[in-house]
Amino acid sequence: MNRKLFDYIEKSPTAYHAVSHTASILEEKGFISLCESEKWSLEAGKGYFVTRNGSSLIAFKIPSKIFGGFMMSAAHSDSPAFKIKENAELADGNYVRLSVEKYGGMLCSTWLDRPLSVAGRIMVRNAKGFEAKNVDLGDFSAIIPNVAIHMNRNANDGMAYNAAVDMIPLFGDASSKDGFLSAVAEKANVKKEDIISTDLFLYNPYKGAEWSNFITAPRLDDLQCAFASLEGFLGAKKSKSAPLYCLFDNEEVGSQTKQGAASTFLFDTLCRINSALGGDEEMLRERIASSFLVSCDNAHAVHPNHGEYADKNHSAYMNKGIVIKYNANQRYTTDAVSDAFFRLICEKAGVPVQSYTNRADMPGGSTLGNISNTQVSLNTVDIGLAQLAMHSALETAGAKDTEYMAKALCVFFSSSLKITKEGFEIK
Repeated sequence: MNRKLFDYIEKSPTAYHAVSHTASILEEKGFISLCESEKWSLEAGKGYFVTRNGSSLIAFKIPSKIFGGFMMSAAHSDSPAFKIKENAELADGNYVRLSVEKYGGMLCSTWLDRPLSVAGRIMVRNAKGFEAKNVDLGDFSAIIPNVAIHMNRNANDGMAYNAAVDMIPLFGDASSKDGFLSAVAEKANVKKEDIISTDLFLYNPYKGAEWSNFITAPRLDDLQCAFASLEGFLGAKKSKSAPLYCLFDNEEVGSQTKQGAASTFLFDTLCRINSALGGDEEMLRERIASSFLVSCDNAHAVHPNHGEYADKNHSAYMNKGIVIKYNANQRYTTDAVSDAFFRLICEKAGVPVQSYTNRADMPGGSTLGNISNTQVSLNTVDIGLAQLAMHSALETAGAKDTEYMAKALCVFFSSSLKITKEGFEIK
């Protein structure tokens, strides 16, 4: 399972690549690609997927019989990184550096003194207008060098990193001037002069490793959940509900975009599925009320050197199963209803679960659950897999946990939830 995870991560250096690679996996499984700007014609027993902005994706299966609600999961395709600005090169006659800005909240020190590459998408002019192309330089292309300890004697006493000074990557010497866009064009197999604009990022090209019952790889937050939930989605058996898999972009910067969890993407898709199958607005409301969302985003494991950061009664450990996340201020959407439902799913799957909350004096970040609920009101549970060094350029998690999530979500996607005046029925 983890070898497949590492392959998924390697082929997903950016959100654009994560969606493209996920789409190729779905197409291999017989899923049909839809376009938001075209009419949808859906058939019972078939699977479909639709993308938005090339960086978010929703896949779903249409049951062969009349169905109730949707069993949904959501993970995110993006990770903290350094975005390369449009006028990329900074040349001073000796060095060529790349002008960047921070995307999301990363641990800056982890990006220093390691091989980095460049990937993203470019807009290329063609005979009819322009088209998007994904590109990945792949090879060691840049480095962000530390200042030597001899020149910065206080480097080990705490460091405040200025993104406009300390985090500028070195691309080459003076001979590399005007070479960055040329390298991108060559890799994309296009003419340099045909590139109109770019969305390019630095990324860590490390391929991942399993060791001592742990895994270490870049972008585990949140590609580990994206991969595990996809495995569960593809392995699910038929039920009285329609399984639906979401992969959203821009979670790391608040999701307030046309393709983020706070957009209309999910609601638009649910409406179009309902409409294409002949359902009216009343049927849509009934189906949404009978639906459930699992928000999948990794959780903080107890740090081996800093156990004081964890809440002692609600701590998460690697290799001890899925983490159900709680927050009184609704940064996580889990409540007693959604917790109970998902615990029973995990019990059926034979998967261990853990309860997690932040220390009361250490607020955490919001995830996909509460954000997507601003657009579609759903019973939602926030879960994740325990990991160390979240938002580092290289993260560590448990070797057993990817399979735990895949197994639990396979059972979830194979189930249906019926809500009545008397209570909640799981089938």
